Amino acid sequence: QVQLIESGGGLVQAGGSLRLSCAASGRTFRTYAMGWFRQAPGKEREFVAGINYNGSYKDYADSVKGRFTISRDNAKNTMYLQMNSLKPEDPAVYYCALPRDPYYYGKRAADFGSWGQGDQVTVSS
Repeated sequence: QVQLIESGGGLVQAGGSLRLSCAASGRTFRTYAMGWFRQAPGKEREFVAGINYNGSYKDYADSVKGRFTISRDNAKNTMYLQMNSLKPEDPAVYYCALPRDPYYYGKRAADFGSWGQGDQVTVSS
């Protein structure tokens, strides 16, 4: 069973940047696609970005395209989410997740079986 631990969240001014990290235990990480999701109070968990096992394929929600960049370093068992030009609508708890199928490139939260504990991102205007 893989364990995922997010870090890097916090408070930032609108227009600022943060980089989230997701550290994974186990060798499974290196063979799986991964994803970032977020959940704001009163809203459903939504897809933010996804990446395949070696980083050659990436996908983004329309709301973050051009501002967020997903990446991974398999040698460090770590995935990242670089968030630039943060907006007032970006605050949420951000989660990294591992899909049930290692080759899954979709955006449905229900298809992800392993989740981190979440990391709060707050944007002040």
